[in-house]
Amino acid sequence: MTDADRRAQWRDLVARRLPGAARPDWPVRLDHCFARILLDNACGGPWRDHVRPPAHANMPLDRLEAAIALGEAVLDGTADLALLNRRSLAWRGKIAGAAGPPRGQAPDRLDLTGEAP
Repeated sequence: MTDADRRAQWRDLVARRLPGAARPDWPVRLDHCFARILLDNACGGPWRDHVRPPAHANMPLDRLEAAIALGEAVLDGTADLALLNRRSLAWRGKIAGAAGPPRGQAPDRLDLTGEAP
């Protein structure tokens, strides 16, 4: 898959697939909210601290692929979208504390389930 194909896959994921699959118990429903959550978690903090906008064009491919993998995990029910959202909001100072690595430290592997170890 080419770089352009991956970037198109990202745009389709956040613009169409995730909003179309949104469930009543999900914390967000809008495309830009899904993008924020997935990109922040792929970067280990607010994505704008790591790359200039627009993210779909400027995000390093490895980070974009990590965000795509997170989105696919949300869709197949193996990632906890509420947990990912809380991490994103905590990194941005919108809520106090949330499970996750310190800001600016991208995790090697995320616990996507929200379950205790």
